[in-house]
Amino acid sequence: MPEIAPKAKSKPWRELLPDVWEFLKPRRAHLAAGFFLMAINRLAGLVLPYSSKPLIDKVFNGGQLQLLVPIVIAVLAATAVQGVTSFGLTQILSKEAQRLIAELRARVQAHIGRLPVSYYDSNKAGTLVARIMSDVEGLRNLLGTGMVQFAGGLMTALFALIILLKISVFMTVIAALILVTFSFALKKAFGIIRPIFRERRKINAEVTGRLTESISGVRVVKGYHAEAREEQVFFDGVQRLLNNVLKTLNATSVMGLSSTVVLGVVSAAIMYIGARLHVNGKMTPGSFVQYIFFLGLLVAPIVQVVGIGTQLSEAMAGLERTREVLAERPEDDDPVRTLTLGPLRGEVRFERVWFAYEADKPVLEEVSFEAMPGTATALVGPSGAGKSTLIGLVCAFYTPSEGIVTVDGFDLRKVRLDSYRTQLGVVLQDSFLFDGTIRENVAFSRPAASEEEILTACRIARVDEFAERFERGYDTVVGERGVKLSGGQKQRVSIARAILADPRILILDEATSSLDSESEAQIQEGLTYLMRGRTTFVIAHRLSTVRRADQILVLEAGRIVERGTHESLYVGGGRYFDLYTKQHGVEANLFLAPGEGEAAPVEDERVSVQERDSAEPEPLRWIQNQDQ
Repeated sequence: MPEIAPKAKSKPWRELLPDVWEFLKPRRAHLAAGFFLMAINRLAGLVLPYSSKPLIDKVFNGGQLQLLVPIVIAVLAATAVQGVTSFGLTQILSKEAQRLIAELRARVQAHIGRLPVSYYDSNKAGTLVARIMSDVEGLRNLLGTGMVQFAGGLMTALFALIILLKISVFMTVIAALILVTFSFALKKAFGIIRPIFRERRKINAEVTGRLTESISGVRVVKGYHAEAREEQVFFDGVQRLLNNVLKTLNATSVMGLSSTVVLGVVSAAIMYIGARLHVNGKMTPGSFVQYIFFLGLLVAPIVQVVGIGTQLSEAMAGLERTREVLAERPEDDDPVRTLTLGPLRGEVRFERVWFAYEADKPVLEEVSFEAMPGTATALVGPSGAGKSTLIGLVCAFYTPSEGIVTVDGFDLRKVRLDSYRTQLGVVLQDSFLFDGTIRENVAFSRPAASEEEILTACRIARVDEFAERFERGYDTVVGERGVKLSGGQKQRVSIARAILADPRILILDEATSSLDSESEAQIQEGLTYLMRGRTTFVIAHRLSTVRRADQILVLEAGRIVERGTHESLYVGGGRYFDLYTKQHGVEANLFLAPGEGEAAPVEDERVSVQERDSAEPEPLRWIQNQDQ
């Protein structure tokens, strides 16, 4: 399965700054308040080290006790200011960082939801979930404590540097040279670490995706006794993740070791130089202690940058991956799609359509046909013939490589998809139900529908036969993917959902092939109601279910090799005849009266276009009345 994006080299930090600012700009007032509080916090933090010189030189050595109380009060006041500003920073920035994550998750989810189906074809559901939930998590450090600590540390270091130069230029130059050398080494190290974090995000998404699939398909796993295999697949993924984490730990531990060594070297150098200056009468004990305090404030941010920089590197890696998703163009974000459709009649036309998922590997070739309003078009043929792809073009999930698909004469490539798909209805072989109530699943197609409309749709689809037997009725929770309902019950809920939508174009994709005969018979009535008056496309491997179609298209290797009604195709003795007799054997001959060219019993089951248009079902009448 292809990855979400090809593996790319991480952007330099400076190239990501516009992206960072895009997220932070709406919160610039919070940032300004946060930096203001941070500046006060850091300035208050300078009081204690600055008071060490007068405390030692004037109080301890000079005996000026009258200065002791003011010094202590100043230190206590500065400590109180630090506590209050730290509390304010947490309230302002940390909470706003969590709001940023929540909003960004919602934004990424909304964006992914508007991407074309081809994007989903190339990416696992679990991988996309990881993109939404995990990749944005590290971004809290851009607005929260990580950024504040980093900027605050730099500010403190700047203040400390000014005071250190005032105390002793010589010692400060020596310390600065050592620290600058270490800073260049850190910059190089972070250039190595950030791609590792990016790779970790990718691996984590893959492992999460496979785990999601394994849990969702637990019945298949257990049915084939594949628990051990899935354990091994997950273990291999976790091992890859572990190896990545170990790489990160190796790099950060080397940086931690280096910072400790640098701190020791700087301390030793300052001790040596300071002692000689004191002996020569050029530095008092108070000045030396004060220098050591401020040197700690200078060195601490550089040492802390190992931890803070790791957080920011992780945030940048998540930002890059998030930006990749947001850079994908939504379906309707196309300057060509300017046409908004009104109510459709439902005339669908394919004109010399070609389509390929991959270049030079066509799935459909020279496909031309028309489906008139109120008719049913059945698509039959072997697996891989292109039936589902053709339906995907009808739904505008894909656009033709060549040729044109029109609805009521409008080119689907120029149509706003929101105005088109609201007039589509789909009933699939594997009816997807959400983990909600029966009522919520039926109303999914029209959330604004009234209770009466929902119940009427349920009665037509025969949902009421089983829903009203449950203790909680239509408020019964169906479980994930409708696991608490049988196949026939799920399909009836799906049909009720389509009835409520009142679509003009209806897609029935293997709607009954997974059901037993009894369940199929129970939902056929609902399908009959659903098909009346609509342009219907039916995919079915059971050819007995398409006999009533107004036209049958036989596809093979991406081409329409035959077209016609059941009777004409059967009598023709071609590819459709072969497919039908292989399924039904000698019983197929029972559909034809001896010596006759058409099947009278089957003809009785057909519904003409005129009958469909005039026999509009009751629910559609009242739905239209309600809309008016």
